[in-house]
Amino acid sequence: MNAPIIDPLQGDFPEVIEEYLEHGVIKCVAFNHRGSLLAAGCADGSCVIWDFETRGIAKVLRDNDCAAAITSVSWSKYGHRLLVSAADKSLTLWDVSTGEKIARTTLQQTPLHARLNPGLSSPSLCLACPLSSAPMIVDFEIGCTTLLPVCVPEMPDVLAPPQRSKCPESGPPFSPAAACFNKCGDLVYVGNAKGEILIVDYKSVRVLALVPVSGGSAVKNIVFSRDGKYLLTNSHDRIIRIYENLLPAKDVLRSLEDLGKNVDGVDGVEKMKTVGSKCLTLFREFQDLVTKMHWKAPCFSGDGEWVVGGSACKGEHKIYIWDRAGHLVKILEGPKEALIDLAWHPVHPVIVSVSLTGLVYIWAKDYTENWSAFAPDFKELEENEEYVEREDEFDLMPETGKVKVSSVNEDEEVDIETVEKDAFSDSDMSVEELRYLPAEPIPDTNEEQDELKLIEARISASPASEEAGQNGHVTDLVSSPQAEEMGETRGKRKRKPSEKAMELQAEKAKASKASGRTVREKSRAVGDQEIDESVNGGGDDDDDAYY
Repeated sequence: MNAPIIDPLQGDFPEVIEEYLEHGVIKCVAFNHRGSLLAAGCADGSCVIWDFETRGIAKVLRDNDCAAAITSVSWSKYGHRLLVSAADKSLTLWDVSTGEKIARTTLQQTPLHARLNPGLSSPSLCLACPLSSAPMIVDFEIGCTTLLPVCVPEMPDVLAPPQRSKCPESGPPFSPAAACFNKCGDLVYVGNAKGEILIVDYKSVRVLALVPVSGGSAVKNIVFSRDGKYLLTNSHDRIIRIYENLLPAKDVLRSLEDLGKNVDGVDGVEKMKTVGSKCLTLFREFQDLVTKMHWKAPCFSGDGEWVVGGSACKGEHKIYIWDRAGHLVKILEGPKEALIDLAWHPVHPVIVSVSLTGLVYIWAKDYTENWSAFAPDFKELEENEEYVEREDEFDLMPETGKVKVSSVNEDEEVDIETVEKDAFSDSDMSVEELRYLPAEPIPDTNEEQDELKLIEARISASPASEEAGQNGHVTDLVSSPQAEEMGETRGKRKRKPSEKAMELQAEKAKASKASGRTVREKSRAVGDQEIDESVNGGGDDDDDAYY
């Protein structure tokens, strides 16, 4: 029988911290479409990409013009491009394969979030949500921005000309708005400070529908599920809401126009609300009724079955997991560090969370060993039992193990070239998708090289080497056992010796120096004795022999 039927709380969701990743101070993370690569933005302005299968660093993207903290990272649909937003008001588009910078632009306000258009294979359009400005569409090819509306105009039929400029002027300050693309990248869903969800056609800069959020609280986060069937919002009233998307997957604009034509006798805002009710419908609400906490970085699981949200309380690293029916199934408690960002793996039940200290924690399922899965007749024992062997157990052809005729046709050809499309993939197979990157070795930094030179200088200037030099022996630092013990072999990765190793090295040098002095004293004594004998006794023998 299926396990979820017996216990509905036993699902495929993470349970424990498997390991953690570290590279400077990390601020944000994002998986690529397949979940094979994990990009993370750091506080020093760099962006590191991990191979999530091997947990090795595949590439480090560093912009010399940017030294501010990264606020968000976003992958393109096929993983060839990466968009990075920083606190210095910059947006940078990278080529992931080559590690080269494609384009860079500077906004008037700091972008809190930036997302590439998911409907384009090589996107040059992105959606940015600045700190105190309206969301905007940024076109890297022509270098202009288009501000999106954050409220419904009084006369929606009269369209104002879109504001397009290379450096848009900052308007009056207001609460930052949240925005995201739909699955196909045709529309932009904007959540404003009035507690409304606007469905905007960014090409014509026109509001097509309006969905009021119950309570009228400002929307902080808005994100679609992977399949585009559900929309998640996080509001200031500390409630996470799930809306069901009623629009079709294709020809969304035409469907919205048909809905607007079918609404008669109503104009203005009421018409947009009527259209919005046919686009989105409230599905579930999630909140903590006891603590009434704020939520941070809420998102869906890869299959959309689970909803996850991080606690925004200081000093807490808690992750709440609900099923789509609204039941709280798990609370993950991590270290006593605040949580600033999290992401769910697109395929596997894995969550990565970023702490305030800059570490990335990997949460995975706690798998228990099930030995009965190896064979149907395998039995797990609670304690040792006496085993009695059968009479024919070690016979060549035991009667109990008769050979069964295999039903597999060995002459049938096996197809090893066709790649089956997995259930979580919605990529176009005609476009080559970037799944993995070759790992690049990390060169030693200048500080490490200076430390290695200092260690070599200490070894070369040690008393043992001085004694060897005085005796006419040249010490080879490369092949010496002492250098090999300290990891100083050339051509290999070197490591800094510990303090205890340095103390042992100094003691060996003192011992070798003391032994050298003893040998020299003995040799000097023997030499003086030979000279005395040659002067006193040896000379008489020579004289006698001569005469």
